[in-house]
Amino acid sequence: MYLTQFFTRTSFRRLSIRALAGAAVCIGAATAAHASRAADGLAIWGSPPQNATVGQTYSFTPTTANPKGRTLTFRIADKPRWLTLNPTTGLLSGTPTAADVGTSPANILIYVTDGVDRAQIEQEFGIKVSPAVTSGDKPTISGTPPTSVKAGAPYSFQPTASGPAGMSLSFSVQNKPAWANFSIATGQLTGTPSSTQAGSYSNIVVSVSDGQASSALAPFTISVAGTTSTTGSATLSWVPPTQNTNGSALTNFAGIILYYGTTPSSLTQSVQLASTSQTSYTIGNLTAGTWYFGGMAYTNTGMKSAMSQVVSMSVQ
Repeated sequence: MYLTQFFTRTSFRRLSIRALAGAAVCIGAATAAHASRAADGLAIWGSPPQNATVGQTYSFTPTTANPKGRTLTFRIADKPRWLTLNPTTGLLSGTPTAADVGTSPANILIYVTDGVDRAQIEQEFGIKVSPAVTSGDKPTISGTPPTSVKAGAPYSFQPTASGPAGMSLSFSVQNKPAWANFSIATGQLTGTPSSTQAGSYSNIVVSVSDGQASSALAPFTISVAGTTSTTGSATLSWVPPTQNTNGSALTNFAGIILYYGTTPSSLTQSVQLASTSQTSYTIGNLTAGTWYFGGMAYTNTGMKSAMSQVVSMSVQ
């Protein structure tokens, strides 16, 4: 095999005949999806972007297959002056200036060698460099996102955006919290985090694009505060009964049963106090809200009095 360290477009075409002998044959115009494969399995493919903008970084890295595990070297033919090719990684990158506006000839070619064989991206390509987008041509976006929310409470943020006349806008978000929903049509970020999702969600970025240029809000953080359970207690007091309803002396009084609940008609919880002398009791672990209380006296034979007057207390 004839090897040379210097390639012209003509010589490379000539030397590539054997290397591409085992490649799949593409009928019709070649596309970036068609990969060139050398006899030893070396292959390279990818879809290089064919548009760039003045002042914005262009970047493309091809994909390779290297079954022999050899050291690869990347090369390029007809490279525009503003681009640089990394011979080790294949990264093609650069930032065009105003002097580069226009379309390069569609014969840029990227290829790779492993020291034995060579393969190339099947599709030669050109790159169109467009003028820089001025601020007046870019869409704008504004708004101040809420940076905190309590677990269980709804969160909502709606940015304001505008763009050049006749251009449709679409929105995108980066680092969206798992508990949030996002509308690409309006840019609205909404959701209700649960208590298990308490924490800090940082570097959220909401952007707007008109298909040609984009703008973004500054990154922001949403802190989700966990819920804290509030409980309280109520101390009840009473005067032990001494008489029956007919006025006779109560001689077999055995204790008090206290009833309580969150509605006056449904005192579903109770505590029995088997004491003839106790005159107060504290009920604890009451959640926030209004609680209602009542009581009944009972005798050692199991008879109960009527329910006392129901009283209430607010726990905050």
